[in-house]
This record gives sequence, structure tokens and C-alpha cells, in this order.
Amino acid sequence: MVKNLILAINPGSTSTKLAIFSGEKMLEVENVSHKPEELSKFKNIYDQKDMRISVVEKWLKSKIDPKDIVAIVGRGGLLRPMPGGTYEVSDQMIEDLKIGYQGDHASNLGGIIAKELSQKFDVPAYIVDPVSVDEMDDLARFSGTPLIKRRSLVHALNIKAVCRKVCDKINKNVKDSSFVIAHLGGGISVVPMKNGKIIDCSNAIQQGPFSPERAGCIPNGDFAKLCYSGKYTYDEMKKNLIGRGGLVAYLGTNDAREVDKMIEDGNEEAKLVFHAMAYQIAKEIGAMATVLKGKVDRIVLTGGLAYDPYLVEWIKEMVSFIAPMEIVPGENEMLALAQGALRVINGEEKAKVYEDEVQLE
Repeated sequence: MVKNLILAINPGSTSTKLAIFSGEKMLEVENVSHKPEELSKFKNIYDQKDMRISVVEKWLKSKIDPKDIVAIVGRGGLLRPMPGGTYEVSDQMIEDLKIGYQGDHASNLGGIIAKELSQKFDVPAYIVDPVSVDEMDDLARFSGTPLIKRRSLVHALNIKAVCRKVCDKINKNVKDSSFVIAHLGGGISVVPMKNGKIIDCSNAIQQGPFSPERAGCIPNGDFAKLCYSGKYTYDEMKKNLIGRGGLVAYLGTNDAREVDKMIEDGNEEAKLVFHAMAYQIAKEIGAMATVLKGKVDRIVLTGGLAYDPYLVEWIKEMVSFIAPMEIVPGENEMLALAQGALRVINGEEKAKVYEDEVQLE
């Protein structure tokens, strides 16, 4: 029987992904789906907590003895702006996850579930590099109007893990590195990383390139007119930006594989739209290279779309003059969670205290 195990929990909108690690070796992994009719019973995300905990406990019983777990790590949610790192789940963090401090999303349940199970098993509970990681320079916070401040909401978990991975590959110290990293998924984050910190970002929800289902940064004057045209409700406009934007709006799908097939079947509109998305990603990479004053060790493409040959080649054509490129496809979020907990367990890092790192009202 393998002991000293880490349980990683990653709640998504329609599933809960679970994995058991011994060190960095994944022993078990499961993506437990939740039926829409099951989820519809709950008024909000937090109300799903007990249901999801029971799913985790049932799965664990069939896999391991919970006594062999030494730590539980959950996906970080939409917390207060905070530096990157591994955090022990605290009471204030739980309260902020319950209310969805920066938004209501299933990932908010990661720390909550980890904490409840950790109390049952008498082990520590952690989160690692949540989407609310904020290490932006002050200059990057200006939007152009004091009515709105630029926020950092970014695919920090995968981006930080990929940064470490590329540094290992090129024999570079993270604290002496300079990358532009583009996480290409359902949402797209493009960031300049200096010495391991995300010093600016294209907020994957509201800014940057359009993505498979998000509109990205759009002409604001025309958008304001649409908002007051009387044609759309507030909720409809939100959907047009997130959920029905991007590839979905232009081509009716958020699946790049379907778009590839359209292109291979001779669909010129599909090719133009997909090329336009690559064009916008490349432009954003160029913009973030200027933040680093052109001193870029590597441009890194990661996320699910980094598997797509059309997209990768189009981006390469535009940005390879800036710096050498590394392609690290996929997300590897479960491993990134386990690695964050391991760094604390092995004494490589000290777990951060949420209340010490964030601004409390």
C-alpha cells in the first residue's frame, strides 16, 4: 500500500476532477460528471458543496485508505487579488469562496471541499495559484477611465507550472527568467512573466484576443450602442461576450477540431475566422513582449489549443522573430496542484497565509 498521498480536487461547471498523487506520480485520476438535472436543484454554486463532497468520498473509498493522505489540495477560486503561491485554506478564504468575491464559479468549491475533507482526515488543505493571482505592475492597472480598473483574472495555475517546466528545460532560474506565455483554451490569457511573476495580463474574461467562446476586447463605442439599442437584455449581452462570443459566434462551435475539419473541407470562412483568432493572439504576444522591453527568453504556447497545428503555425509566423518558441500543449492542472502542495511538504516553499497577503476591508 502506497502511503504519503496527495489528493487533488478540481471542480468544474459540470464535473469534478479528482486525482491521487504519490510525489509527482499520478496514481489515480477520474473526471466525475454531474448531470444537468442534478445541478439544477441547487440555487447557487456553494449549495453544491455537500453533493460534491459525497462524490469525492465515494470515489476515495474505492481507491485508497484515507489514512494514507498527507495533504489535500483544491483548485483556487475567484478570491481577492493575491500573489501567486501555495496557500493553506483559512477561515477568511472560505468566507470569500462562499460569496464568490470576484465571481461565482465552480472552482470556488475547490478550497471549500479540500478544507472540509482535511478536517475529517486531520491533514492540511491547500490551494495553488488561483485565477485571482495578481502580481501586476501599477502601470498595468490603468484602463483609460477611473471608473474601471484593470483586474488580473488569469490562468495562473497552468501558466506558473509551465514557467517552471520551461525553466527546467532551458536550465534557467525562474527568478531570472523572462517569458511571454499564452494559455490557449476556452478562454485565452496572454501574460508577460518577469522573474516568475505575472506582471501584466490580458484578462481572459474581458480582454485580449477572441477565443473559442469569448469575444475578447471589442470596440467599446459600438458595444455601448448595442447595450442601449433595446435589442438585448443585460444577461443576453453578457452571453454574447462570454459563452456565445468568439468561434461560437462566427462558426457555431467552440471545438477547434471541428473548425479544422471545416478548413480541410474547403470552408474559407472558417479558415479566415480561425486565422483571425491566431492573428489577435500573436498581436497580444507582441504587445506583452514590449512590457518586457523585448528581453524575452521564450514565447510559450500552452493550453488545449496549443495542440492545433493551424493555430500554432499562424502564431509562429508572426512572433518567432521576437524569441525562440516552446510549445507545451494541454493544461496539466492536476499535476500543478500536486506540485504546489509538494513544494510546501518538501520544505521548498512555505505555505502563504491568505489574510497576510490580501487587502481586507
